[in-house]
Amino acid sequence: MQSTSTPVTLLGLGAMGRALAAALISGGHRVTVWNRTPGRDDELVAAGAVSAPAPADAIAGPGPIVAVLLGHASVHETLDPVADKLRGRQLINLTSTAPDEARELAEWAAAHGIDYLDGGIMAVPAMIGQPGSSVLYSGSRSVIDEHRDMLELFGVADYFGEDPGLASLYDFALLSAMYVMFTGFAHGAAMVASAGVSARSFAARATPWIQAMATGLPGHAAFIDSGDYTAETQSLDFNKSALDAITRASHDAGVPTTIIGQVKALIDGQVADGHGPESFARIFEGLRAR
Repeated sequence: MQSTSTPVTLLGLGAMGRALAAALISGGHRVTVWNRTPGRDDELVAAGAVSAPAPADAIAGPGPIVAVLLGHASVHETLDPVADKLRGRQLINLTSTAPDEARELAEWAAAHGIDYLDGGIMAVPAMIGQPGSSVLYSGSRSVIDEHRDMLELFGVADYFGEDPGLASLYDFALLSAMYVMFTGFAHGAAMVASAGVSARSFAARATPWIQAMATGLPGHAAFIDSGDYTAETQSLDFNKSALDAITRASHDAGVPTTIIGQVKALIDGQVADGHGPESFARIFEGLRAR
């Protein structure tokens, strides 16, 4: 494990980058920071960070390099020009990149003699270093083994193995569930808004309902993993009737069915294929990769 005095370079000072840099400083690390747009490091410098004018200056010192940039292309734009100076170094990429992009970056890193660890941050900036924050990692085992103490400053560090795209895959899969949940809430809020009900009032009822329904996820997972969708309670036929009615109610309220219509389409497809008596969980079969 590394000493807390180990220097760390952090590239990218958006809201998340600033939160990560602050956590490193609070944890006793010597932190060098760089950002494409100047002026975002004032508070960090006041707290003890060193500001670098360019990526080449930022990576000049020893220690691991943490990248928290805008996207896959920005990682290459920032690091390609200094790749020859990174041989023998360790790169921890916490930029949001798709799984195949993470694998491409790992191949690029290997070609330049860089030890690469990819990560997906399961937190908003205010959560960094707080209970509930976690970061998913995959790629170089040696990097996470050496720097786990440092990485735990951000949140619980979960390692998924040497496939550099696996952490990103989990990250994006979990975010997909989150975004659809929030979008479903927005759809429901739009429906009740047609009757003058506030979103705050709707949230007071939606929150315990969604929490209660989330306890059913292991049951859905059991159906999916077994491949046996024999319905024990409510079938796809039952759910089709419900979604048909919800769609009509949405139209009546003047709410577009962009989201709920996609759920209805998944159910309709399974029913049309003769699976109406089976469990709602069977919609997974309309989504899985073939």
